[in-house]
Amino acid sequence: MNSGAVESAALTPLPRAFYERPTTEVARDLLGRYLVFDPPGQPRRIARLVEVEAYLGETDRAAHSWHGRTPRTAPMYEEAGHAYVYRIYGMYWCLNAVTEAVGVATAVLLRAAEPLEGIEQPTDGPGKLCRALGIDGTLNRADLTASPLRITAGAPVTEAEVATSPRIGVGYAGEWAELPLRYFVATSDWVSHRRSPRRRSNG
Repeated sequence: MNSGAVESAALTPLPRAFYERPTTEVARDLLGRYLVFDPPGQPRRIARLVEVEAYLGETDRAAHSWHGRTPRTAPMYEEAGHAYVYRIYGMYWCLNAVTEAVGVATAVLLRAAEPLEGIEQPTDGPGKLCRALGIDGTLNRADLTASPLRITAGAPVTEAEVATSPRIGVGYAGEWAELPLRYFVATSDWVSHRRSPRRRSNG
């Protein structure tokens, strides 16, 4: 998709208050939003979020903050609407949006997105998404409401399009591994896994 196909209203950054809500609500509402990055001196990159995971703070055995505050997890304890970027396997960067109140240590992992503009690589996985957009550790703590890396209004999805499943790769987390805290667009070709989707209900 070229830049002319992305409406300006869809590029309006989400406000801080969007992130200062329960993490599960933020996770579901991030589907369809646009992840936008304007690297200095390079073309803009835009992708539409289609898969995310909620991490619920120090009681969540799958969350980094389950071990408490450390230099690595400090951004999770800070103001909502900022990026928490960390490296896995010593080689892949992952991007999270910090949620709720200061000190709660919750976040939403951005797992996959549909490329819209300026992206030539796969984006169907958290490491792939960061690599395709050029996101790395220098963007840790970036303000997602007002910086070159931001999340914008995009094109929100309906309840009928949303499915849930347990999170990916957290089998070590006991009963927390089975909770349906992964949210994704059921019809998207860009989600990273197709495991046991559960359609959401309005009831």
